[in-house]
Amino acid sequence: MENSSTPTLEALQQELEKLRAKTTRLERSRKDQLSIAIVSGDMDRILAAMIISLAAAAMDSKVKLFFSFWSLSALRDPKKKAKGKNFIAKMFGMMLPKGRNKLKLSNMNMCGMGPVMIKRLMKQQNVLSLDEMFHQAAELGIEITVCEMSMNLMGFKKEEMIDYPNLRFAGATTFVADAGESSMQWFI
Repeated sequence: MENSSTPTLEALQQELEKLRAKTTRLERSRKDQLSIAIVSGDMDRILAAMIISLAAAAMDSKVKLFFSFWSLSALRDPKKKAKGKNFIAKMFGMMLPKGRNKLKLSNMNMCGMGPVMIKRLMKQQNVLSLDEMFHQAAELGIEITVCEMSMNLMGFKKEEMIDYPNLRFAGATTFVADAGESSMQWFI
């Protein structure tokens, strides 16, 4: 005689399927990861991206930055030159800032005085410089992806980019994949 409080084999199998479905969803859930797409080449926006990135990395979140379009100026090494550029690539190279220390502010640039004032205030208040932020980002394992399409459109070459241990070159699909597995996504 079967006890009514004892689950049947069929009921146990249904419960097992429910648990498997929940486990699968948990396994596919997003990682403790921050992905930021950075398209602005403005100093204050690059600063914001770096400050947020460093804070997340300091809290043990994995951080992946995707630099595209105007933000690529921040990744240009002022000491490096690339050969074999066509006329348009040379023009972009001359017109755009060469390196993160030449970036302009999005507001109150004041003919270049704005960035000087911000840098002075940052130093007075013991805020890391952009150079120091990039150095610390490297130490914390923050990954930087350079958008190859943007780099090619603007005439930049790999050999003129900064030396950074976690630097890679890829397309937008790489950022989309990274963002898809991230619990946090930002666009700056």
